[in-house]
Amino acid sequence: MPSSVIEVENLVKVYSGGTRAVDGISFHVGAGELLGFLGPNGAGKTTTIRILATLLAATSGAARVAGFDVTTQASDVRRRLGLAMQTPTLDTFATGRENIELIGRMHRVPRAELKRRTDELLELMGLTAVARKLAGTYSGGMRRRLDLACALVHRPQVLILDEPTEGLDPQSRIALWDELERISQDGTTMLLTTHYMEEADRLCNRVAIIDNGRIVVDGSPADLKAGIGADTVTLQLDANGPEDLARQQEDVRGLLRGFGSLESVTPEPFGVRLAIRDAGRAIPELMRRLDGNGRVVHVIGLAVGQPSLDDVFVKYTGRRIRAEAADHPIILGW
Repeated sequence: MPSSVIEVENLVKVYSGGTRAVDGISFHVGAGELLGFLGPNGAGKTTTIRILATLLAATSGAARVAGFDVTTQASDVRRRLGLAMQTPTLDTFATGRENIELIGRMHRVPRAELKRRTDELLELMGLTAVARKLAGTYSGGMRRRLDLACALVHRPQVLILDEPTEGLDPQSRIALWDELERISQDGTTMLLTTHYMEEADRLCNRVAIIDNGRIVVDGSPADLKAGIGADTVTLQLDANGPEDLARQQEDVRGLLRGFGSLESVTPEPFGVRLAIRDAGRAIPELMRRLDGNGRVVHVIGLAVGQPSLDDVFVKYTGRRIRAEAADHPIILGW
């Protein structure tokens, strides 16, 4: 078991208006581990990392980074920490190279080492060709990679990333994932907040799902998905508007009432998502039920898949992490 580099015990943050953003959470991150912090906007993710980054004081509880208390030893924490927030904090009137060098000088990286390190990071992030261009002219993906380079310039022991791929196009998101995987393989301890389930599934050794300021489950992606204990069956419904879709979704729920293999029914924009044990054997009976009792359910597509982290989130919170980020299935014609 690796030693803990990030330690959080019974952390609470209550804002002046009474909002309890973080409600007694505890977790550890081992050396070289990449922990994904999953949750919707407002769940408490950003508040937690701001406390860990010494940018915000906790109401109660304790947190240590690299062995140092974030409250009483803040300067020691900052020297060992790399931080990239959701919105890149770059000087848009400085070049890419100048941005990296500025952060390096703030961390007192020796001049000769800083030049080598800057060249290395520009190459790593694919920014060498634009190193002398103003950061304000960079695309969104380039700015994210430059912000990550700035966070890495002093070779931090711990790297904290807050929604690093939010708003990026798919190509830029995948490129940044590749960089984060390389950094993780080099042994950097990382804490990544995200509400993209596929991002956590690909990158993280372990994930913690936080909702309403509390961690509701913690484990490896594989273990959490295996814990669902059911296959995912998605039904695409041919509906004539929102009211007809809602009526059909309710009819599906009624027709499947008492169906022994069924564990849950979740309405979706395309139809319904079902959690069914041993779905391969259950589908014939499932379709017979949906074709009976005079109710009209228009199934035009069906897909069967293994549980996803999104299914894990539904199980433990009762809702989807975000509708627009849901992993919509590939629908097969029925």
